[in-house]
Amino acid sequence: MTNKYDVVVIGSGVVGSSIAYHLSEKKDKEILVLDQSYPLSGTSGSTQAWVWVHNKTPAWYGELSMLSAELYPFLERKIGDVEYKRTGGIAPFFNEADRESARRLAEKQAEVGIDIDVLTREQVLEKEPALSANIAGATFSKIDGNVNPFRLVELYIKAAKKNHVQFSFYNPVMDIKRNNGMFEITTEKDVFIAKQIVLATGPWTREVGKLLGVDIPVKQVRGQILVTEPLAPLIKYTIAGMRQADNGEILIGYSKEEVGYDRRTTLDVIQDTAKMAVDYIPALAKANIVRCFAGVRVIPNDGYPIVGPIPTIDNAYIAVMHSGITLSPLVGTLMTELLTDGETSIDLKNLQLDRFNEFKSFV
Repeated sequence: MTNKYDVVVIGSGVVGSSIAYHLSEKKDKEILVLDQSYPLSGTSGSTQAWVWVHNKTPAWYGELSMLSAELYPFLERKIGDVEYKRTGGIAPFFNEADRESARRLAEKQAEVGIDIDVLTREQVLEKEPALSANIAGATFSKIDGNVNPFRLVELYIKAAKKNHVQFSFYNPVMDIKRNNGMFEITTEKDVFIAKQIVLATGPWTREVGKLLGVDIPVKQVRGQILVTEPLAPLIKYTIAGMRQADNGEILIGYSKEEVGYDRRTTLDVIQDTAKMAVDYIPALAKANIVRCFAGVRVIPNDGYPIVGPIPTIDNAYIAVMHSGITLSPLVGTLMTELLTDGETSIDLKNLQLDRFNEFKSFV
C-alpha cells in the first residue's frame, strides 16, 4: 500500500463507500478509504434501511431523496443485486384532523414531482389489510421502498476494489495536519498523504472534524429496533416505522434518543416500540420478538444533510447525513462531480456547511 493518494475518504459506511465507488468509476485518482472499525459494524449495519422519500420535507429535501431513489435501479445494474425493492410507502395517521396537513404535504411535494395519494381508511386497508382499522387514513407514494444494507455496502466496496480503491480497516485516524497544501493523516497503523480529504464519518463527524480544526454541528441519535420471528407475508408495503424482510422478519423502530454513542437497548423503549407496532398492525401482538438492537445515527443539528466543501480548508470535503441509505447513490454521484470538476449538476446551496451559525472553524 502506497502512502500517497489523490483522495482519502474517512469512513466506509454507506456514504463513504458510495463516494469511493462512484469516484473510482473515473479511474483517474488514487483513492484510499480509512475506517476505525469494519464496514457495517456501525450505523449502516444497524438500520431498517428504508429508501424513503414521500414525507421528507421541505420539498427540496424530498426532491433530493426522490432523485437518489430513482438511481437505485441503475446502481444495481452496475454493482449487482442489493435487494432493492420499490414497494411503495404508507404513512398512516390516526386522526381525521391530520388529513388536511396530509393534503398540504401532497400539494407541496407535487411541485417537485413527488406523487402522493391521500387515502381514506378504506383505501388504506384495501392496500394493506394488516393495518389497524383505527387508522383514519394515510399518505401513500410509489417511490418509497427498502434495501438490504449489508448487500449494498458490501457491493459498493467490492466494486470500488475492482476499480483499485484501497481500504484500510481497524485503523482509526489519530491526527490530521496540513503540510505544503497536502493533508498528512496519521492513523494507528501508518501515515498517509492526500491531496483531497472527505469526511464521511457518520456519528464520529464532530470528533474527526476537530482533528481538522472545525466544529461540525451534528448530534448522535440512538434508534432501537425490534425484529420479529419470520412470519408469513403480512406487510406488503414499507410502512413508516416498519418493514418486512425477504426472510419474513419484521423490523420495527420509531425511537430517537440523544444519549451519546450508547448502543444498548432499554426495556422502556422496547416496550413502547412494541406497543406502537401493535397499534399499527394488531396481528403483531401474537408475534415473537427474536432480537432487538440499537444503532447510533448522525443527525445534523437542523436535520438536513451536510454535503460539500469545508469552507475554511481547501480540498477538504464533508458528506454527513441522516438517511444515508436513501441518499447514498446521489451523494456518491455529487461528491464525484465536486472532487473531479469542482462543481455539481445539482445546486448544493441548501447542503453547505456554512449555513449553520454555530459552525466554527479554528483554522
